[in-house]
Amino acid sequence: MTAIRLIGVPMDLGASRRGVDMGPYAVRYTDLRERLERMGHEVDDLGNVAVPFREDAERGAQRGARYLGAITSVCRDVANLTRAALELGRFPILLGGDHSLAAGSIAGAAAFHAARNERIGVIWIDAHADLNTPGSSKSGNVHGMPLAHLLGHGDTALATVGGVRPAVKPNNVAIVALRDADDAEREHHRDDE
Repeated sequence: MTAIRLIGVPMDLGASRRGVDMGPYAVRYTDLRERLERMGHEVDDLGNVAVPFREDAERGAQRGARYLGAITSVCRDVANLTRAALELGRFPILLGGDHSLAAGSIAGAAAFHAARNERIGVIWIDAHADLNTPGSSKSGNVHGMPLAHLLGHGDTALATVGGVRPAVKPNNVAIVALRDADDAEREHHRDDE
């Protein structure tokens, strides 16, 4: 039996298209908790992390990364909740939302392991590298930046949401299914080799 903690992150601030904020609700609607419990797992559901409305998140926006301040704040909360779950011996399952939330969930796991003098590895499964920073992004969409920040690049606040910089060392990352990386992402990748 595994003790599991569900954490919802209904965020769509990192992407230009709306709608992925409904992800946690849609996944819960499929009776995820009940299915996991039928498999013999102990499950608790923390509900959803508070995510500001886009209209409120626009205040204090940074050039080159839309809603960066709000996303960083949410990712800090996600990092703390992820780390707390691990400290309680629970396996955190994050329900999202756009994948900018990975900057928080992975940073939280990294902080938990760093406190034990351990490092984590990441298998990044995505068609895109997500290695842009506010200075290199053409779109300003933060969902194209989480891996760069986990590697310690880009905005200091986002790169340190878990308290460990870098959260992940480049030689501990494997990118799977990559089909599209722009020039800036390739440059970040070369810098990390």
